Amino acid sequence: MKSYFAEFFGTFWLVFGGCGSALFAAGVPGVGIGYLGVALAFGLTVLTMAYAVGHISGGHFNPAVSFGLYAGGRFPGKELAPYIVSQVLGGVAAASVLYCIYTGNAANGIDASSAGAFAANGYGSLSPQGYGMNAAFIAEFVLTAFFLIVILGATDKYANGRFAGIAIGLALTLIHLISIPITNTSVNPARATSQAVFVGGAYISQLWLFWIAPIAGAVVGGLIYKFLLQKDAKQD
Repeated sequence: MKSYFAEFFGTFWLVFGGCGSALFAAGVPGVGIGYLGVALAFGLTVLTMAYAVGHISGGHFNPAVSFGLYAGGRFPGKELAPYIVSQVLGGVAAASVLYCIYTGNAANGIDASSAGAFAANGYGSLSPQGYGMNAAFIAEFVLTAFFLIVILGATDKYANGRFAGIAIGLALTLIHLISIPITNTSVNPARATSQAVFVGGAYISQLWLFWIAPIAGAVVGGLIYKFLLQKDAKQD
């Protein structure tokens, strides 16, 4: 149960810190943090929680990461369901707190037809810069695949594990710098779900992409590392 709680709180922190920075700090005139600040915020959430609770649960905080680690031979399949439930619940709990804070300002509204509403993920008319479904799918797939390669490499028994959290946090920062304009960056089904349920509308009907593309990319990334990159014990 401690592992499940760690995944809950880790995913809560990721959504609260990352999406919260996008909602409250990104667009403040003159002093807003912009895309760069939001990207850094997401990276910092993973970096901090990797060191805070990573030793308890492995620090997934993302259903796609759990699937990718399973594909890479680093995670037992029997734990997939409880980990994913914990992650989604943690994300939704964070989004509910964000919603309470965000709607505490009478000037804030949530328009389900506008791109990036409530920091949600979307494509087509819901993409921050108007990227279509194919572009969104490719971006989410490729970026999640490389995210898993970084995670598996940084946590390999032959790597310097003390710096794994830094490498993984910086990788997520880079991913956001690339893809915020495309999909508002998901690479995490729990993060996508948490925001979509509070926005509703077409964001719900587009949610399939932000489950399938990241999970598929993560599985491919996990398999690539396992079969093409991982050092064979016979090489010792």
